[in-house]
Amino acid sequence: MKFPGSVLASVFLFVAETTAALYLSSTYRSGGDGMWQALTLLFSLLPCALVQLTLLFVHRDFSRDRPLVLLLHLLQLGPLFRCFEVFCIYCQSGHIEEPYVSITKKRQIPKNGFSEEIEKEVGQAEGKLFTHRSAFSRASVIQAFLGSAPQLTLQLYISTLQQDVTVGRCLFMVLSLLSIVYGALRCNILAIKIKYDEYDVKVKPLAYVCIFLWRSFEIATRVIVLVLFTSVLKAWVVMVVLVNFFSFFLYPWILFWCSGSPFPENIEKALSRVGTTIVLCFLTLLYAGINMFCWSAVQLKLNNPDLISKSQNWYRLLVYYMLRFIENAVLLLMWYLYKTDIYMYVCAPLLILQLLIGYCTAILFMLVFYQFFHPCKKLFSSSVSEGFRQWLKCVCCNCRQQKAHESVGKTDLRSTGDRDETPSSSKISSVPSQILNADELCSA
Repeated sequence: MKFPGSVLASVFLFVAETTAALYLSSTYRSGGDGMWQALTLLFSLLPCALVQLTLLFVHRDFSRDRPLVLLLHLLQLGPLFRCFEVFCIYCQSGHIEEPYVSITKKRQIPKNGFSEEIEKEVGQAEGKLFTHRSAFSRASVIQAFLGSAPQLTLQLYISTLQQDVTVGRCLFMVLSLLSIVYGALRCNILAIKIKYDEYDVKVKPLAYVCIFLWRSFEIATRVIVLVLFTSVLKAWVVMVVLVNFFSFFLYPWILFWCSGSPFPENIEKALSRVGTTIVLCFLTLLYAGINMFCWSAVQLKLNNPDLISKSQNWYRLLVYYMLRFIENAVLLLMWYLYKTDIYMYVCAPLLILQLLIGYCTAILFMLVFYQFFHPCKKLFSSSVSEGFRQWLKCVCCNCRQQKAHESVGKTDLRSTGDRDETPSSSKISSVPSQILNADELCSA
């Protein structure tokens, strides 16, 4: 049975970040910074409450008679209790013989064009551990993008205004960044397992390293860009945040309304129509929060029974990163034009170049992951390198066509100007030859 390391990582980040937030808020209180204290507590306690609700919802404890579990979740001790329960199940799994097992069928990743179907026995203990891992994965994503991401942005903004980074705040920002990167990593793994649910997916350690580097560069550069822009144009950042948020929040609903599909009723049998609407709104809220800082990797599709699109949309991925790169460049340009005296000793052009290169580095690690380390790359209809070659061929063909048309236009003008000096028959025959050469050039 697989060691529940992901559960341990989730609980560690949850406890460490909450403890650091409480300590930092106490320092703000002693320093007389009431607003920073309130915002720090808000971005810490709100995701804590959402994590408790997520764990209760996944384990269906609302409809079960477990008053002690509900009390522990009310006291914000739910993740610690769940972690203790996970390790109790893991330690007892090898000593107790299970009378009932279920058989699951998975297909192996194709090798040399062949794919075999394998059967695996899953006991009750392993099934419970799978439920716990799934619950903690979702809780980590919620904590990362509804708590850690705005928390990291806030603390970096405070450090920029005060031009000072204390040891406690530095440690807190490192924990928040690790939490966000871990949540983004769980999004990637969750997307892979949902899209290729019928396959036995095994993610290699190098794939985890590549995803970690990709997400670290992407999230760090994004947060720094937002903080720099906020420090000089506080009023305009509200518009930037609202446009980003509502674009991603409304996009799944617009696709759902355009599809004409009936309202999804199969999310949870115990939920009413109002409860289902609340859950869907919360999912789109989380989806918007993720895409504010990085690529979500999971595409919401409300008219799908799984609520997740299983198709690999390269075009959407390309459009997202192109628009995000342009947005970051524009925000940095606005910061450069309106920067204040607090950046007197900062080399602004060099900082802008470093941030743009950092974002390009994130894109490079993403391409390396999809090209070499994706566990299901053999199932792709086309790889990253093939798509890049096709794009280059298309660009080269368009350039050749444009040059050919320009040469044909110049020949027409030259033939019109020299009509009195040369026979008309030669001019009539020269133009088709140029057109033929252009067609051959384009076809080549």
